[in-house]
Amino acid sequence: MNAVRMFEVAARHVNFTKAAEELHVTHGAVSRQVALLEAWLGVPLFLRSASQLALTDAGRDYLEQITMGLDLIAVASMQARQQSAGAGLRVNAPPTFMMRWLIPRLSRFQRARPEIDVRLTTSIAPVNFQDHGYDLAIRTDYAPLLHCCSIPVMSEVVVPVCHADLLEWPGLAQPEDLARHTLLSYATESYSWSEWLHGVGCGHVRPVNILSFEQMYFSLQATMEGLGVMLVPLFLVLDDIIAGRLVVPLDIPPVKRRTYYVSYPNLPAERRAARAFRDWLVSEGADAERSLAAWMRSRGWSA
Repeated sequence: MNAVRMFEVAARHVNFTKAAEELHVTHGAVSRQVALLEAWLGVPLFLRSASQLALTDAGRDYLEQITMGLDLIAVASMQARQQSAGAGLRVNAPPTFMMRWLIPRLSRFQRARPEIDVRLTTSIAPVNFQDHGYDLAIRTDYAPLLHCCSIPVMSEVVVPVCHADLLEWPGLAQPEDLARHTLLSYATESYSWSEWLHGVGCGHVRPVNILSFEQMYFSLQATMEGLGVMLVPLFLVLDDIIAGRLVVPLDIPPVKRRTYYVSYPNLPAERRAARAFRDWLVSEGADAERSLAAWMRSRGWSA
């Protein structure tokens, strides 16, 4: 499991040095563990050269399969710890946001504030601090939540993404090409395919199939497996795009939709933990938006 975890971090960054920094180990330790995993699996996971590191096809497939498992283990472990622990800081967020964005960054907060016991729960239900008993809630909406304090964390900009294989067959270069593809959707999406197609002047396009899911996470996993094309908030998949696990197939700038807010009923002086987590979350959101802006400029899009 240690080797698998080191591989996941190295593959996410496509860089052993960055993986070592995140895990607080040496570059050599990451390299050795990945080599042990490759020997155990009997297949190379990385292509190594003097100046570049890249995932093999087997490495990319393996990463896709283990990522969801590791995320589920992390959530299950946190929930088990929380059942036996005393009072802590209770944070509630949507499942995909938590698994794809919050948990991968949470170690930075824990290193900075190890005395704060963060307890995570997931929900997409309307925020109700009194009935549900959490201290902070993260939700996405078009305006700040009423009857509480809400601070914006980051904007939701939506782009179509798919597995790189779909670019070759059945091909995807223009919006009209979506007629040859399965379009993936989910119950909580803020921007439907019909809206997006009308927005780019292709309202007449009819896809081969539309596959719908209850949760964004399932739709995203189906996209990673090459089952179709999905509209998704860019910040949730930027690491996958940079690593080559997903691609943005069309040269159409993203559409800004909602805003992610961190909300709380009040922050009295004794709740310094909530204040610290709120400030950290806003800082992480600002860093994420800078990364998004840089990536969009690299595509020639306005940030």
